[in-house]
Amino acid sequence: MLKDTVRTGSYRAAIVNNGHLFKGKTVLDVGCGTGILSMFAAKAGASHVVGVDMSNIIDQAQKIIEANGFRDTITLVKGKLEDVELPIKQFDIIISEWMGYFLLYESMLDTVLDARDKYLKPGGLIFPDNARLFLAAIEDQDYKEEKINFWDNVYGFDFSCIKDIAVREPLVDTVELKAVVTDPFMIKHINLLTVKKEDLTFAAPFTLTATRNDYIHAFLAWFDISFDCTHRKVQFSTGPHAQYTHWKQTVFYTPSTVTINEGQKLHGKLSCAPNARNNRDLDISITFKLEGQDETKADYKMY
Repeated sequence: MLKDTVRTGSYRAAIVNNGHLFKGKTVLDVGCGTGILSMFAAKAGASHVVGVDMSNIIDQAQKIIEANGFRDTITLVKGKLEDVELPIKQFDIIISEWMGYFLLYESMLDTVLDARDKYLKPGGLIFPDNARLFLAAIEDQDYKEEKINFWDNVYGFDFSCIKDIAVREPLVDTVELKAVVTDPFMIKHINLLTVKKEDLTFAAPFTLTATRNDYIHAFLAWFDISFDCTHRKVQFSTGPHAQYTHWKQTVFYTPSTVTINEGQKLHGKLSCAPNARNNRDLDISITFKLEGQDETKADYKMY
């Protein structure tokens, strides 16, 4: 993730280039990892930064912080944020790189919201403060043949019972922009200052408009992140039109191929909820139809 220049460079620009927001302020870094964001905040002039992480990487982060001269400015706390005792009771700013695949899969957003409600001062800032999730449709015949239809004939044997499992599992991969056959549609906007945990279970209607005559083999999802509290807005996208990030995009293959004409609209609804057994997993369903045709529903599981 450190080598993800879009991700790390955007955080650096948002923090270091906005020293007027950080100077003399207390900062909480949720899921601090190697401590890179904590050091950005210290470099921007924060009076004190507390980084929290429950993984063993924090032991290396401590060495990194000391090697860079931030021993007196950055305090690291090992453990689960909900359980640990922090040396500062309220913070001016919360920073976190919490996003997962499809924005919410295995994300730390719940923990960031817990931190916001327990530790953020009234009027405090969150970096980043806005996230938007998008959906489009793609033509992907070759890859679908390789991933899904492969099971119809495996060395002369019928493995099609596995096909249903393969369709239900979304694929995280990079998709070329030329594969996108519709306009994008924003299906979810998250304002981190106001969103509640229950808002992360949602059902969003969408309308996709075809940009050419083609076939639809899958839906494609990605997200954009923005630091809207900065003096000059900093933002980045994980979409197929943007520079590569380690989040790539998420592909949901349709049960059957859809033929669509330029200007035609595909109407649908995407539902997303944490899995009942593991809330970091996601249960997703997409229903869709072209005007005058029957509705199709597909269920997916990110686990």
